[in-house]
Amino acid sequence: MSTPLVVSLSGLGLRVLDQCADFAAALDSRQVPLSLLISPHPDHREARSPQSPVLHWVAERLARRDAVSLHGFARVSPGLRARLAPARLPAHEAGLRLAAASAVLEQSGLRTNTFIPPRWLGSPGTVTALQRRGFSVCADALAVRELATGRVHRARIRVLGPGERVEPWWCRALVLGVGRAARRGQLVRLALDAAELRKPGARQAVLDAIDLALHHGARPVTYASFARGSAHLGSG
Repeated sequence: MSTPLVVSLSGLGLRVLDQCADFAAALDSRQVPLSLLISPHPDHREARSPQSPVLHWVAERLARRDAVSLHGFARVSPGLRARLAPARLPAHEAGLRLAAASAVLEQSGLRTNTFIPPRWLGSPGTVTALQRRGFSVCADALAVRELATGRVHRARIRVLGPGERVEPWWCRALVLGVGRAARRGQLVRLALDAAELRKPGARQAVLDAIDLALHHGARPVTYASFARGSAHLGSG
């Protein structure tokens, strides 16, 4: 059984579109699809406009092997307690937020049955709401969950988010950690914010990690692949 490798890209926007396209081309040469995380939050409205070059680029990527995932909710309150709230969200409230977020995505002509909770923190109530609304996959910080079957693929997310300092030791640790997981046959999950593509060291570290995972036989998939059963994940 080959090891699934998932690479996701968030924070899509006009200012980083060239970097996103360049990174996607680098993954194309490796036959690695991207999971494109689309946020319904008002701050990311630019990327969802029907006239936006970003949305046009996303459509082009979907014509390849890439896939879209809904990333978070349309409304997020400020403050530390509010940032942690998604991990405690009850099913009813989560259902209301999911309905609003899905509507925002559909207004952009996009549909998906995969969900990434805010800051990768999801609650049991959110999982219940996702199942009720017909979602197939929920990927949080610690696992990828097949909502129809109840199967859980445990693997922590390796995130390179906005504002993080990318030191040489961090890059080495990322590459070695990914290589070790792939060698052991463990699911490998990499998450990259588009703004970090402006940092050559961060971009190269992610590509090196991907190359090492591929060297150890990892099979590139998207989060949408988990909705289609084990055959799409290399388990026969």
